[in-house]
Amino acid sequence: MRGLQGKNVLVTGGATGIGRAVSLRFAKEKANVAVNFVGDPEPADVLLEELQLAHPDGRHFLLPADVSNEDEVDSLFASAIQEFGALDVLIANAGIKIVAEPHEMLIADYDRLMAVNQRGAFLCAQAAIQHFLDARRPGAIVTTSSVEGIFPVEEQAVAYIMSKFSLDGMTRALALRYAREGIRVNAVAPGATRTPMNADFETNPDNERAVAKAIPIRRIGEPEEIAAGIAFLASDDASYIHGHTLVVDGGFICGRII
Repeated sequence: MRGLQGKNVLVTGGATGIGRAVSLRFAKEKANVAVNFVGDPEPADVLLEELQLAHPDGRHFLLPADVSNEDEVDSLFASAIQEFGALDVLIANAGIKIVAEPHEMLIADYDRLMAVNQRGAFLCAQAAIQHFLDARRPGAIVTTSSVEGIFPVEEQAVAYIMSKFSLDGMTRALALRYAREGIRVNAVAPGATRTPMNADFETNPDNERAVAKAIPIRRIGEPEEIAAGIAFLASDDASYIHGHTLVVDGGFICGRII
């Protein structure tokens, strides 16, 4: 894709699932990739080796940080900018999912989910925008939303759905404000995708078949298919796209089929 070669990219939640596929996609596009992660470092260490194989001449490194923590986000961006010299693209991908009946959900779980999915995305977007403005350079931000933020179907994931609705609003509002500064802000809304967040697809094939039946192309998505949409929105091929949420869902929101 045009305009990705040599770009400096930070991917939050980049060690597993969609984030992992996104990190590898950018490396294959000859971009330099900083992978943010939290928790177990082993998947990130394995990914780093894969990034170096995909783009041996690139600069790839790992940056542990909790995106819901303002101080850690400040350190995350300071480290990325120090290592790269400048940042060109932020992929605000970090997210968690907690499923519970709305009337029974613990407020501590609600707060944690919102802290990562909503506050974390905003903190990272805020830091990236501040850098772009300070450096007087254009930049691109792509957030990972969800088709459930447009067409909710999972009755027990209300807080998760709320957090993704808010990301779409944030995407449009930031695009409106900063388009004049040469900063593009967009989002991708994945449908059902084979990721650790949806581990039950692996453990319960009947569940996967039931979900696939509601998708027009009759299958769930692969992380690489979501990564392709994210890479496109970050590329120069999407230079006239601002404040848009690109749905990548196999046609699910077109309507259910029998």
